[in-house]
Amino acid sequence: MAKSTDTPPPAQHVADSHGLIRVHGARENNLKDVSIEIPKRRLTVFTGVSGSGKSSLVFDTIAAESQRLINETYSAFVQGFMPTLARPEVDVLDGLTTAIIVDQSRIGADPRSTVGTATDANAMLRILFSRLAQPHIGPPSAYSFNTASVRASGAITVERGAKKAVKATYSRTGGMCTRCEGRGTVSDIDLTQLYDDSKSLNEGALTIPGYSMDGWYGRIFTGCGFFDPDKPISRFTKRELHDLLHKEPTKIKVEGVNLTYEGLIPKIQKSMLSKDIDALQPHIRAFVERAMTFTVCPECDGTRLSEGARSSKIKDVSIADACAMQITDLAEWVRGLTDPSVAPLLTALQHTLDSFAEIGLGYLSLDRPSGTLSGGEAQRVKMIRHLGSSLTDVTYVFDEPTIGLHPHDIQRMNDLLLRLRDKGNTVLVVEHKPQTIAIADHVVDLGPGAGTAGGSVCFEGTVEGLRSAGTVTGRHLDDRASVKETVRKSTGTLEIRGATAHNLQDVDVDIPLGVLCVVTGVAGSGKSSLVHGSIPAGENVVSVDQGAIRGSRRSNPATYTGLLDPIRKAFAKVNGVKPALFSANSEGACPTCNGAGVIYTDLAMMAGVATTCEECEGKRFQASVLEYRLGGRDISEVLAMSVTEAEEFFGAGEASTPAAHRILDRLADVGLGYLSLGQPLTTLSGGERQRLKLATHMADRGGVYVLDEPTTGLHLADVEQLLGLLDRLVDSGKSVIVVEHHPAVMAHADWIIDLGPGAGHDGGRIVFEGAPADLVAARATLTGEHLAAYVGA
Repeated sequence: MAKSTDTPPPAQHVADSHGLIRVHGARENNLKDVSIEIPKRRLTVFTGVSGSGKSSLVFDTIAAESQRLINETYSAFVQGFMPTLARPEVDVLDGLTTAIIVDQSRIGADPRSTVGTATDANAMLRILFSRLAQPHIGPPSAYSFNTASVRASGAITVERGAKKAVKATYSRTGGMCTRCEGRGTVSDIDLTQLYDDSKSLNEGALTIPGYSMDGWYGRIFTGCGFFDPDKPISRFTKRELHDLLHKEPTKIKVEGVNLTYEGLIPKIQKSMLSKDIDALQPHIRAFVERAMTFTVCPECDGTRLSEGARSSKIKDVSIADACAMQITDLAEWVRGLTDPSVAPLLTALQHTLDSFAEIGLGYLSLDRPSGTLSGGEAQRVKMIRHLGSSLTDVTYVFDEPTIGLHPHDIQRMNDLLLRLRDKGNTVLVVEHKPQTIAIADHVVDLGPGAGTAGGSVCFEGTVEGLRSAGTVTGRHLDDRASVKETVRKSTGTLEIRGATAHNLQDVDVDIPLGVLCVVTGVAGSGKSSLVHGSIPAGENVVSVDQGAIRGSRRSNPATYTGLLDPIRKAFAKVNGVKPALFSANSEGACPTCNGAGVIYTDLAMMAGVATTCEECEGKRFQASVLEYRLGGRDISEVLAMSVTEAEEFFGAGEASTPAAHRILDRLADVGLGYLSLGQPLTTLSGGERQRLKLATHMADRGGVYVLDEPTTGLHLADVEQLLGLLDRLVDSGKSVIVVEHHPAVMAHADWIIDLGPGAGHDGGRIVFEGAPADLVAARATLTGEHLAAYVGA
């Protein structure tokens, strides 16, 4: 009898059975006991309306726990130097792998941080020049604008049996320009903006923010004895004026306290001028912009480098020239270098520069300050280091990687996400764009609403399943706006002539007023340069950019929008007490938790623990303050209300407060009706913060609104509401100029200005002006082709 030769299939190895990331009972932020299973080595897209809990699940639960567990593998000593991460509110998290988070947080806005220093490209170029450039000026540090040249000599004592003094000299060659200290710009101060010389110090001559005579500065100026604080500054002697403005730090004693007196100019240079202007608080930024005139450094011509570093060249190109080139041109130049002594370095540098082009950032230059990158550009710069990585079986977490991308560029981003997946990685993407949702292997749709109405999983499965699931996302996935048949007529024009900012090539354009005008074009074509560079924010212009909202966990929508002021006054008036009692950051704060609502316990190298304050039960106010009521509610109950509830509460009856109601109306207008007034700003999503900023600026009395990608972080369903808001603004007589890529916004426009045809030096020109219907009919530009495909023309 013949034996069967068929071999049985091999049994699955137990190690291959861990193919899922399991989440059970996730309760972080607004998540309501969420339990899901995510397939590993697949591309999973998380979607849902803005504020539905996507980031809470992906970033605050899965990625945060992965990072915490990795940190725990280090010794307690090393953990002391690392950020301590609290364990997320979740019952079970199984099957986690190492998480690499690529989010939208801006790259450090330090004045000396550039695209080159934020990646490895600048470091590799410095090594290349230190090996090949002529004349040879020194090691890689000699080409670094972040390194100053230092020379010193002295004696050091070495203890070997008997003490011996050893003579030593020390020198370091750096590439920093000595005039601008590696910043590329120098500043002059307009003294008339620092003080009013017709007044004395005691009469309030100083106009610098924070320099009041009521506080410590007043005591220092009065007690220093260098000048008479009652004498008008115009009558100061040369010596007195020098002491006021330029005196070096000097120890003084005021009212028995040892203090240091320093002249105004060195003091404000350290406290305000050495910081990135975009990172300053608005009122300080306004002062710096008034008082400072920033000009290109005359010594280094803005290159930030010393003369030695600029004179050392490879093939007639200095490192300053190389960093100023568009990255695609720099990559071509590097390809022409063939010296075998630096072959591995050239290969690595070539790969990094090609990665920029591949990810759609070939239009940047390495000397571009990193603080000027948009959120989407910053996220893509961070992706570069992961593109050539040999790591597999890691979890990559992306936060809306298509932000700031034209439909033409989204396909390239999709290919990159699929490539990371195909190397055997788990890719988790929080996303709203239908083009990216379409490539998902697995979709998780959260909702059904936002805030307290969200936090549940509405759908899990394939993209096809989502389309037929009937969820908010499923219903809107195939939405297509139609091009307007009739458009509004402009009431005037805003003339821009000879615009040359960044890559703009002497652009002349008339922007129509009184209509909805959309400025579009591929990423890097010059949209923001045209709009922000040529339409300065002034009395009549309200500009809402993508800059992050700065606020601590004590800040909330009520404090940020100014809503708390009329509420406090209404409470104070009805109860006959001071308004300060109704602030958790002032007199009314619970003394145990200082108005934070929680007590933070530091556990050294372990994650700190936050527990609800037992005294106020998380309400943040003293018990005596909660006895005062307005319309039957105490202040903590009012702060717990949603915008919609509060709008009704302050709209009529005993609690009627018109000033509060106006602000609440604006919050509801931008689709934030579900937010609670006291929710910490740190828990808001990117889309919510952008709309909160928009609601605040709607109060400004501007005739022209300039919006930079207002659909950022918005769900497909929310875009409709945003378009309604833009229509209402235009119908009320405002002019709205929107920098935008979203096809629904383009289709809804009255007028489109399309820049291109490419990015960087291939862009910077107007390739189309006119109505959306004409753009679709002509199909002469990339935008026209994509818009025609979108509307099904």
